Amino acid sequence: MTVIDISPSVMQFLLAFIVVGPLLGAVAALLPAPPGLKGRNPDQAVLRHGVTVTGAVLIAAIVLAVGFDHDHPATMQATTDISWIPALDVRIHLGIDGISLPLLVLTALLTFLCALYSYFKPPAGPSPKAFVALVLVLESGTLATFAVLDLLLFFLAFEMVLIPMYFLINRWGGDQRQAAAWKFILYTLLGSVVMLLGLLLVGLKSGTFDMVALATDNGRGLTTSVQVIAVLAIGLGLAVKTPMWPLHSWLPDAHTAAPTVGSVLLAGVLLKMGTYGFVRILLPVAPDGMRTFAPYLAAFAVVGIVYGSLACLALARTGAKGDLKRLIAYSSVGHMGFVLLGIATMTPTGVNGALFANIAHGLITGLLFFLVGAVKDRYGTADLDTLAGATGAALYGRAPRLGALLAFAAVASLGLPGLAGFWGEMLTLFGAYSPAEGLSRPAFRTFMAVGAFGTLLTAAYMLIVVRRVCMGEHALPARMTPDAAAPSAPDAPQAPATPGPPQTPATTPAPAASSTPGTLQAPTTPGASQATPAPQLADVQPYEAAAWTPLVALTVLAGLWPAVLLGLTDPAVQKLLSGGKS
Repeated sequence: MTVIDISPSVMQFLLAFIVVGPLLGAVAALLPAPPGLKGRNPDQAVLRHGVTVTGAVLIAAIVLAVGFDHDHPATMQATTDISWIPALDVRIHLGIDGISLPLLVLTALLTFLCALYSYFKPPAGPSPKAFVALVLVLESGTLATFAVLDLLLFFLAFEMVLIPMYFLINRWGGDQRQAAAWKFILYTLLGSVVMLLGLLLVGLKSGTFDMVALATDNGRGLTTSVQVIAVLAIGLGLAVKTPMWPLHSWLPDAHTAAPTVGSVLLAGVLLKMGTYGFVRILLPVAPDGMRTFAPYLAAFAVVGIVYGSLACLALARTGAKGDLKRLIAYSSVGHMGFVLLGIATMTPTGVNGALFANIAHGLITGLLFFLVGAVKDRYGTADLDTLAGATGAALYGRAPRLGALLAFAAVASLGLPGLAGFWGEMLTLFGAYSPAEGLSRPAFRTFMAVGAFGTLLTAAYMLIVVRRVCMGEHALPARMTPDAAAPSAPDAPQAPATPGPPQTPATTPAPAASSTPGTLQAPTTPGASQATPAPQLADVQPYEAAAWTPLVALTVLAGLWPAVLLGLTDPAVQKLLSGGKS
């Protein structure tokens, strides 16, 4: 069934445009703008160019999804197959199925929302020309990763995103951005070198680099020892990008230093490339090798789930000076652990859960990084102690819509039933309860129990974050703080030491305004904080609502109607795991 009947040639063109269009747009962004399109200034023109190109790519992705034959999601559609390097049998082979289509649309959506957000709030840093060009190159590489069907093209696309993300962190990031950017590039490049060796081993031993042919062969042309070596080499490169514990240490630094849109794209798109490689390449091409390493992959996955949650709890506690962006980054380690656990089960239930969790994580964590970026812009910091201890009425009282959105994203991230985060985690745990034949059922049930415990830890730290940031810390009564009698700042000498009417020039009824601006620099004391309401902050702006509403809507839609996504992925997963047989 197709919503709109589109000819195969048009579908081919749409997929080619989705992959190549952002690259052409990146080149155009570096050229001088035509006189009639400059707008108020060249910076505005190039930012508008980014919105236009990413918007056109998103429209093409939506049309491609509408024209996709949903009755046969296991069949590669919109395929292009052209010989590129005959000596190596490398072909420009493009195509999509029910596994890659959701990731393609998610990438196009998140990149467009980032471009729209940046148009109204450009990141502080060098010329926007380079920024827009780098975002478009990043989009092209990510979309190509999900669309190519040749191992060497997959590697080229996989590597294409590293340099743009390096410069986005290094040039437009915050504190410690250079160290974070170098750590990111060194980790991922080292993993990529090992992955290339594994891809070459598979291609040379099997006689082809075509991913469809290799999946159909289902490892029959490769000996078990070759499969084991290939899974070890390719899996290491993919695990770094995922990121899997203990290869994750580059991620918190990169997220903490990256600009808001960099964090959104890194969490929502780049992390999916690693797990997609596990599903698209290793599961069908080297099933015997995956079966050998599946228990170890599952063990690392559940350790990552618990480790990420414990790190978040440590950052969330009072006095830890935890950074909210860093906390969300560690939460990604835990969430991607569920994805890896589902893949390690090697069952349709587990792999479908992993793919669903991939999409849910992209929507929810992308929204979280947008919101944390907005909070940091308003307060000038993402330090949890500062946000919780010096906010007065906190977000619920000062920016209620922003506070409500942050609470919504937090409960979606902890896996509340009815929202997108629930289904992926539940299906991966079900898959671990009954893993594929040949895998130890007691071991995987133990992993399931540890993973389920991780969901409780996730709920704990997310609810702590909501309580502290959205509600604020409760001030102690003045009689319990002996040093409260001393004024906390030179410009607040009249703060009383004991409860009573504040001695201010204002009238006695509850004051309607504060003399300090809506920033964290407002001096407060326990007594004064009970008498004077905290100054209001700017609530959700129209451009922020435009960038965030699609993510909220899709999070609810995927939670209430999971069959839309599972109906796409399940037939393709069944075919992939059965060796190309539908």
